[in-house]
Amino acid sequence: MLSLAYPWVLLLTLVPVLLQWRKPAAHTVDAPVLPVGHWLPDLPGVTRQGNAVPRWQLLVLFLAWALLVLALARPQHVGEQVQMPVSGRDLMLVVDISPSMEEQDMILQGRSINRLQAVKKVLNEFIARREGDRLGLILFGTEPYVQAPLTFDLATLETLLQESGIGMAGRATAIGDAVGLATKRLRDRPQQQRVVVLLTDGANTAGEITPDKATEIAAAAGVRLYTIGIGAESMVRRGLLGSRRINPSRDLDENLLTRMAQQTGGEYFRARNLPELELIYETINQLEPIELDGKFYRPVTDLFFWPAGLAVALWIGLFVYRRSAGRLGRGHQPGTTSGEGSINHG
Repeated sequence: MLSLAYPWVLLLTLVPVLLQWRKPAAHTVDAPVLPVGHWLPDLPGVTRQGNAVPRWQLLVLFLAWALLVLALARPQHVGEQVQMPVSGRDLMLVVDISPSMEEQDMILQGRSINRLQAVKKVLNEFIARREGDRLGLILFGTEPYVQAPLTFDLATLETLLQESGIGMAGRATAIGDAVGLATKRLRDRPQQQRVVVLLTDGANTAGEITPDKATEIAAAAGVRLYTIGIGAESMVRRGLLGSRRINPSRDLDENLLTRMAQQTGGEYFRARNLPELELIYETINQLEPIELDGKFYRPVTDLFFWPAGLAVALWIGLFVYRRSAGRLGRGHQPGTTSGEGSINHG
C-alpha cells in the first residue's frame, strides 16, 4: 500500500500558481526557471530577458516542481501487517559433554551415532522453533562454562552448539555447578519466566556445589528445571570373546534428575533413543510456548528518491536543451555568416 508521511506538504504544489498570478503581465523569462522565488536567477543558465518561455517548457518546470513537492511529502510503501513474537522467557540450555557422551547408542537412519551428535541434531530443531525467546548455552564436564550467553541470535547459537566437542570441559560431570551457573545467568534477567533445560547421561561426580543445593538456589530464584536423562538401556557390545548385552546408562542418576525437576516445578524426561529425545523437546515446546503479546508492525520502504530523481532529471534536461538552443540561435544571427565583410572592393 502506498502512502505519504507528510501529505500536507502537497499544498506547496500551488506556490507556482500563486506566484504566476501575482506576477506583472509584462514580465517574462528566457531560460528554465522553477517558479518558486527570486533566488533562482543565480542558478547556472537561468537568466532574465525579454523573450517569453514556451508553454511546454513551463509545463515541464511545473512538473519538476510538483515532483519535488511529492518527494518532500515522503511517499512510502507500507507492507502487510506482521505480528512480532515477544516472549517473557529466558531459556538456558545446559548440555553434558563429558566423555560418556561419546557412547554410540543412538541410531540415525540405520547407523549408530554418539549421544552428543544426537543432542546436536535435536537441539538445532528445538532452537529454530524458539524465535522470540532469549536462549543461552552452557556446556559442562568437570567444570561448566558459557558457550553462548543469552541472546536472540539463534543462528549464532546453533553454530556455537555445533562447535562443541566431547571432553572440552573435562572428564567428570559437575551437574550442580552447571545448574548453579545457569541460575546465576538467569537471575540477573528481569523476565518472570526463567527456564533451564539440563541434559546429561550420568551422575554428579565433581563440582563445588551439590545438585540438591543448586536446585534449592534455582527454586528460590524462580528458575524452572527440565531435566533429561539420555542413553539407551540396552545394547549389544562386540568383543574378542564374542558379543554381550550391556546397559550403557548404568551411571545415570534418574532419582537425582527427577528430584531436581520436581522441586523447581519442571519435569524429568528419559531419552533412550533419538525419537524419544525429539518428542521430549517437542513436549518442552508445548509446556513453554512462545508468548505473543499482540503487537503488530508494518514494514515501511521509503520511495522519495524516485520523484526527486525524476525532478532533477527534468530540470537538467531542460537546462541542456536551452543551452543548446541558445548556441544554435547565436550561430545563425544576421551579419555573422562565414566570410561576411571579408571581400575588398577597393
